[in-house]
Amino acid sequence: MSDPTVRTTIRLAILTFAALALATPALILGAQGGPPTVSSLYDLEVTTLDGKPARLAAYRGTVTLVVNVASKCGYTPQYEGLEALHKELAAKGFAVLGFPSNDFGGQEPGTAQEIAQFCRLTYGVTFPMFSKVVTKTGPGQSPVYAFLGASGNLPQWNFGKYLVGKDGRVVAYFPSTVTPQSAELRTAIAGALAR
Repeated sequence: MSDPTVRTTIRLAILTFAALALATPALILGAQGGPPTVSSLYDLEVTTLDGKPARLAAYRGTVTLVVNVASKCGYTPQYEGLEALHKELAAKGFAVLGFPSNDFGGQEPGTAQEIAQFCRLTYGVTFPMFSKVVTKTGPGQSPVYAFLGASGNLPQWNFGKYLVGKDGRVVAYFPSTVTPQSAELRTAIAGALAR
């Protein structure tokens, strides 16, 4: 294979195939050979902040607020409001789920133990916290954020909030600037709880 034209053609074919595989994995894998389709957040399995496997199926029938959290961010004081929401509405079938992420500004550099200690001691966090994840699109993206991102929104910074209905589907997305106490978020939560 010393002909440069043949080598160039083969390289182009390989690059085209790779681009198609990244853009449309279903075309490459096929309906039978691909990973199972996830139709609900509650179909996924995750790891808790203390390293134990957990099934989000435990939240089926519950309205959840999924938040990408960080300990060293200007929005970090939102932990207080998130904890207040969690405590206030837990009896009505609501839970906040925290997913630490170091994606934005390197503002969650700590270990799982450091994150847990910071949240507990600084903000008295009792809502479920999970292991650090990648929210951004790419090979390391968490399956949780791959599913959530299919709604058309991915966090642009720490403390992006997905309101997820009892069926595990995204009801609404709220950016970092929408606080846990905001009327628009609380109204959306009330609506999801009423369904």
